[in-house]
Amino acid sequence: MKRKFIKFLLPIVGLAVLFFAGLYWPLQDLKVPIKHGTILIKSVTVIDVVSGALIENQDIIIKGNRITEIGMSDSINSSNDAFVIDGLGKFVIPGLWDMHTHSNQHSEWLHHPLYIANGVTGIRDMSGQLNEKDSYWVGSKERLHWNTELNNNERITPRYVLQSSYQIDGSSSVPENFPDFFKLEKDEHVDSLLSFYKNEKVDFIKVYQQIQPNIYKKLALAAPKYKLHLAGHKPMFVSLKDAILLGQRSFEHGRIFMFESFPKADSLRNPKNWKALFSKFKKSMIEDFNPEIAIKLMTLMKENNAYWTPTLQTLKFEAFAHKSTFIDNPNLKYITSIRKNIWWGIDVKNNKKKNLSEEGNGLSTDFYNAAKKQIKMAKDIGVPIMTGTDVTDSYTFAGFSIHNELEDLTKSGLSNLETLQSATIIPAKFVGKEKEYGTIENGKIADLIILNKNPLENIVHSKTINGVVMNGTYYDSDKLNELKNFTQSISSSFHMNIKVFYSLISSPLVRVQFAD
Repeated sequence: MKRKFIKFLLPIVGLAVLFFAGLYWPLQDLKVPIKHGTILIKSVTVIDVVSGALIENQDIIIKGNRITEIGMSDSINSSNDAFVIDGLGKFVIPGLWDMHTHSNQHSEWLHHPLYIANGVTGIRDMSGQLNEKDSYWVGSKERLHWNTELNNNERITPRYVLQSSYQIDGSSSVPENFPDFFKLEKDEHVDSLLSFYKNEKVDFIKVYQQIQPNIYKKLALAAPKYKLHLAGHKPMFVSLKDAILLGQRSFEHGRIFMFESFPKADSLRNPKNWKALFSKFKKSMIEDFNPEIAIKLMTLMKENNAYWTPTLQTLKFEAFAHKSTFIDNPNLKYITSIRKNIWWGIDVKNNKKKNLSEEGNGLSTDFYNAAKKQIKMAKDIGVPIMTGTDVTDSYTFAGFSIHNELEDLTKSGLSNLETLQSATIIPAKFVGKEKEYGTIENGKIADLIILNKNPLENIVHSKTINGVVMNGTYYDSDKLNELKNFTQSISSSFHMNIKVFYSLISSPLVRVQFAD
């Protein structure tokens, strides 16, 4: 009996030892490149992302992290100790900004290296925390700390350009034992929530789908008093017109006009069964789409300076989840097995089933293509469009997916220049920092991408990255490959997968999100 018990116990003890060894095994840190006092980029072609002009044979001097001089090659003087980058035959653009991401406690290993390796120097994170540190999601404290470490040349990371709250979605999104004001069930909760997030140094309240109309209105009207704004989903029970007029500054995802421009749009705002109605009406949203309604809403967005981040990659995944040519993505090597097999695996299975069903055949593809047509409509009217990917949603890859999003925006009808603007000067204007970022000019922050080919000729050339300059450091092609290899290695490691798994199951925020 004793021997049987020992035989039974030994595997359990062994698994426990492996689990805790993986959980507490220290993670390797990336070495930050040397910060140069002065950098000289010689004989490069500067791409003006405002006009589309190509300014050839330019020298750029960077001191610290700012551009101090731009001029014809050999016409400006630089210090003898300047670090020289040969830009002959190459093109330079501002660093790209991804304006819809979701970072977590492992992003410094799994996401940050890939952002920099792909020229993504700025991101707007759309996740947050409540009043306690979460085991999985990060909040403003972590992101601002990463920004400080970047400025001190202590960490490889993109800049976090705005700070988000937790997604505000009513009582169902708030786990037990958290303060009631996060549920927004009473009028007085609005000021408590806004005051809390202001003290957390948050810049905007991320609104989600099921927030009630009366509370949404109070939140929208009160937020400016705290110097906060609303951004996120168009709440299902609020019309897009009302949300625009109440001052929501950005709207996320490619479906916002689909929800509003078909005959049963009012029915979709029913709080009791909106999810079932969405599935029922999805085909009608495409076939019965009324462009006149959409044009009025797009015009209203332009007049109220409301921005749109379509995140086409999310609709693309839903459209092609049944296609092995899409699912067998080479970038999966950068994703942990836990995420691939649990989170993403469930999404693939569910969307594949829908796409192969009789009633769902071709529907998600048509929805995706319809959204692309509406992007062209909105751009022509003057709606400011920003590039965003929705990392870490299924089959969105940190850094890599922004180039797919750029390509999809051009396929939607935007010019190559307009597409570049959506990831540079337009987001800089949204953040209110166009005097610091978004273009290559004297006095601006020198977050730059050096390309081998001209993206104004073909937007896919945004992928031909020769080097990245950020915060006075230079990431050459060898360093960029090192960043990719680092994340590929660590994402496949046993200890990282154990850490991700434990953080997921330990997070009360993740649990309520999965339950929903």
